[in-house]
Amino acid sequence: MAQTFRRHARYYPLFHFIASPITMLVFAWQAWRLVREPSTAQAIETVAAFAIAAGVFASRVMALTVQNRVIRLEMRLRLKEVLPASMHARIRELTVRQLVALRFAGDAELPGLVERTLKGEFATPRDIKAAITDWQADYLRA
Repeated sequence: MAQTFRRHARYYPLFHFIASPITMLVFAWQAWRLVREPSTAQAIETVAAFAIAAGVFASRVMALTVQNRVIRLEMRLRLKEVLPASMHARIRELTVRQLVALRFAGDAELPGLVERTLKGEFATPRDIKAAITDWQADYLRA
């Protein structure tokens, strides 16, 4: 199915439907057992379950952080190509969240959207995405 504003969120099944829910369930189960049968061994198992769940979530956060850094770099380079020279100095005023939203815009509409973004016309990145008319799909996201 084609990616659009309404269908652009990406779910990574291994994380969203397997690793995340299972580690949270195991942690909840261990915490429940600790409350029902308090012991040093049970406390250690609960802490270990929490550490595993935290590691799973930390890995996702790290992947998204690296992805956002790459998007920031990619968009700054792209904006230098498509924006008029008079706007180049303002590229660094765009936040990472704004750049992430703008990446879905086609080159022709990008200068206008950047100008509107810098003027403060969009309250959220979602508003930027909603304003895009020439949606460019991004299938290489983490």
